[in-house]
Amino acid sequence: MNRFADLLEALVFTPARSGKLRLLEDYFRAAPDPDRGWALAALCGALDLPAITPSLIRELAEARTDPVLFALSYDFVGDLAETAALIWPEGATPGPEEAEEAEEAEIAPALPGLFPEEEAALAPLAAGADLSLSALVARLRALPPAAARTRRGRALAALLDRLSPSGRFALIKLCTGGLRVGVSAALARQALARLGGPTAEEIEAVWHGLDPPYAPLFAWIEGGPPPQVDAALAFRPMMLANPLEAADREKLDPADYAAEIKWDGIRAQVASAPHGRRLFSRTGEDVSRSFPDLLAALDRPGCVDGELVVLDGDAVAPFNDLQTRLNRKAPSRRLMAERPAALIAYDLLHDGREDLRDRPWDARRQALEAWVAAAGSPRIRLSALLPPEGWDALNARREAARGASEEGLMLKRRDAPYRPGRPAGLWWKWKRAPLHFDCVMMYAQRGHGKRSSFYSDYTFGVWDEGKDGPELVPCGKAYSGFTDAELAELDKWVRANATDRFGAVRGVKRDLVLEVACDALAAAPKRRAGLSMRFPRIARIRWDKPAAEADRLETLKRAAGLDG
Repeated sequence: MNRFADLLEALVFTPARSGKLRLLEDYFRAAPDPDRGWALAALCGALDLPAITPSLIRELAEARTDPVLFALSYDFVGDLAETAALIWPEGATPGPEEAEEAEEAEIAPALPGLFPEEEAALAPLAAGADLSLSALVARLRALPPAAARTRRGRALAALLDRLSPSGRFALIKLCTGGLRVGVSAALARQALARLGGPTAEEIEAVWHGLDPPYAPLFAWIEGGPPPQVDAALAFRPMMLANPLEAADREKLDPADYAAEIKWDGIRAQVASAPHGRRLFSRTGEDVSRSFPDLLAALDRPGCVDGELVVLDGDAVAPFNDLQTRLNRKAPSRRLMAERPAALIAYDLLHDGREDLRDRPWDARRQALEAWVAAAGSPRIRLSALLPPEGWDALNARREAARGASEEGLMLKRRDAPYRPGRPAGLWWKWKRAPLHFDCVMMYAQRGHGKRSSFYSDYTFGVWDEGKDGPELVPCGKAYSGFTDAELAELDKWVRANATDRFGAVRGVKRDLVLEVACDALAAAPKRRAGLSMRFPRIARIRWDKPAAEADRLETLKRAAGLDG
């Protein structure tokens, strides 16, 4: 466990991509199986452990120390895992209940598919025994899925008692599922490719058919045979688009490209075969459990690339409605009825008989139209093509769709094959210009990770007419768009102008205007402002502008088409 904890700590303090790759490569070379497999799963977000919520961790830490001390420490540090790991008392002795819980976990039946090292890890622990990463994972996985909250807490406390501060930090990060060390699944796969043997592209081709701790993958990397995966239900790396700038349009002939709407959902890929169905996110994460209603509509073999959306009647609902379904591993029947999932089909990668990715877009489009028509489901919709027009007409169409759950346009070269990554000149995304509003900072909160010492998360509002005159109404929160130098200035201003304290949140003088950019506005009846912003970020700090001259709520509603 110490080796994995050291890796996480080094990754946090290594900003350069090349440095992270070197750290990952060194770890995968040195760590034994199955430790390195579980580490890979954790780094890629594929480690599924019993739910250990932040509130449970906080309760455990408060019980072992002092609630007031913990609250003050958490407010200062800004990171739950770091705070709990440091404040947890050294050499703590488990109480009777925790000892009983640890014993129950140790005699739990072995899980299927365990390594011998993991089976041994479930044996009773000697006092002061060193826990490997695989031992920790095995113990947590041995907890029954429906284990009570108190039982999960006792098991976690028993493990925390046996670890160093860095080990506790790593364990809490594993349990909460958010490492936040700047490593993506793609970067981890590139590090694996540096070990020798298969390339990153070859690893990508089999990656999504494998389960942690990836023993066949590491055996292949070390000279063994390639892993056998189910090709029919495998994820196919996606083709991405480049942003279309004015200089690009001067060089391109729109007649060479097919134009279609860029919907405001999330890219997804469905794979269907007689023996199963899967739904993947853009990064290849299997999200099938979150959208069983969409998978139920698939009864035709093939692999389709498209946009995952939810419907409001026959129309595509705003992105905020889709968010209510994201990351729900077991959506309720009511939620699925209120927010039915659908796929707007963009491209056909496999028709159930052969791979179509080497064919030109025109041929794949013709095959896609036939595939969607044969599927015959309202949940699988064909992406409509726009009439072939010049740049002026396309631009007018792009800007006219501000309130229709659209982000802009996609332009796809008609003779282009489907290639993973972001090949130049084949696909373009022409997003509409962002909306800009002048808002007033109302509250500030410390960030996480390397921003834990800075007030970097800002809640802002606009003016509305209240009972006693104009009042600020919160309309969004942003924590990006500014430089490190601007962050330091904002943090200094917050500290000098704080007026109230609400736990970790600070109220500030209503004096500072922030120019906020967002991609869209949508109705949000449950919010005080009645609307929400899509991807808000700080475009400019308006040190020069009086707060009284910030925008009014009616201006935002008019921009969102909600003033009628």
